[in-house]
Amino acid sequence: MNKLLQIFKIKDLRNKILIVAFFLLCFRIMATIPIPGINLARLKDFLNTNQLFGFLNIFSGGALENLSIVMLGVAPYITATIIMQLLTMIFPKFKEMYYEEGEAGRAKFNRYSRYLTVPLAALQGYGFLNILASQNILPSLSTFALIQSVIVITAGSMILVWLGELITEQKIGNGVSLLIFAGIVSSLPKTFRQIITAYDPNQLPTYLTFLIVAIIVIAGVVFINEGERKVPVAYAKRVRGNKMYGGVSTYLPLKVNQAGVIPIIFAISVLLFPQFFTQISAIISKDLSLKLNEFVTNFFNNIYIYSVIYFVLVVIFTYFYTAITFDPKEISKNLQRAGGFIIGIRPGTSTGEYLAKIIHRITFWGAIFLGIIAILPNITQIVTGITILTIGGTALLIVVAVALDTARQINSQLVMREYEEF
Repeated sequence: MNKLLQIFKIKDLRNKILIVAFFLLCFRIMATIPIPGINLARLKDFLNTNQLFGFLNIFSGGALENLSIVMLGVAPYITATIIMQLLTMIFPKFKEMYYEEGEAGRAKFNRYSRYLTVPLAALQGYGFLNILASQNILPSLSTFALIQSVIVITAGSMILVWLGELITEQKIGNGVSLLIFAGIVSSLPKTFRQIITAYDPNQLPTYLTFLIVAIIVIAGVVFINEGERKVPVAYAKRVRGNKMYGGVSTYLPLKVNQAGVIPIIFAISVLLFPQFFTQISAIISKDLSLKLNEFVTNFFNNIYIYSVIYFVLVVIFTYFYTAITFDPKEISKNLQRAGGFIIGIRPGTSTGEYLAKIIHRITFWGAIFLGIIAILPNITQIVTGITILTIGGTALLIVVAVALDTARQINSQLVMREYEEF
């Protein structure tokens, strides 16, 4: 409570929070501006019966449900960032830019990600519109109307990327993450209203069990998200002139959930690919496209098959993304250059092998955790048989992670100002 009062007492910090709140409000307003000519009833039914698009609707903060001008949210930018991260494994120039050129290199890397976002947003917008038109949610669009809609949707995504950067500049949280956070939180009142409307006194034990499980899941998300393995590191003593440096002990923190929510997002992108492929096949044959679309829809609407594939993909991509972002050999080299070593382990190659073994073990539990979180709504639905009582595992993970990160950054701002006053 004291910290909350401190936040609003400090003019600079208060202004930053108000600016961020204004940008989030702009996002929510844009999420309510729909593209004209929508059959909202059919759109709602389609999102409720389609696992993948239902998830993307939550991820976009209901913008897809309204078929708004920002219906794609920041998904194209996230996909572009993932692709750029993968390119660092293929092209040494991108790896050098991201890891070795400092802030200037990362700024250039992010600029390339924004360039890539434009064609990805256009392709995803085109695919969505075709899928929705095939479901009679949208009327048949002329070529001009289709191009116009794709341009509007692409512009909407780029405006959100711009807003995300403006929020990040305030240094009280990651802009893109806060936009996703705002979208998810905005859907909570509607969810609670649906639960209250569908309340059945005979199912009171089920509701109480759901509440207890929800609290346990939130505690588990916080525990795993903050969990880390501390590897002890010591630095050798070095004498320079009349001064002695080093001779201190510290630790290298290795997070259990090293990859964050990126594997889940990447798995969703892969699962969406068959849907987009069926629409592209319409160029060759409309009959073929309809048959493929029917097959893909029936295949993924089987909750058991969908859950298994989703879980496996999340586990695979957790290992994959951790391998991209965490390089044991590079870390061992940096430790050796700084005169550091892991107690009981020889510097160099042995240190790299030791770190690789540790990260492999803790990534296993992180991957299983992410996989369970991803399919948690499906597990809840299978066990209870009630579609409304679904603990949005992915949404919950994002909300908790963003809330913790934002609180951490605000706290650091308070500490910095206290130090300046001292």
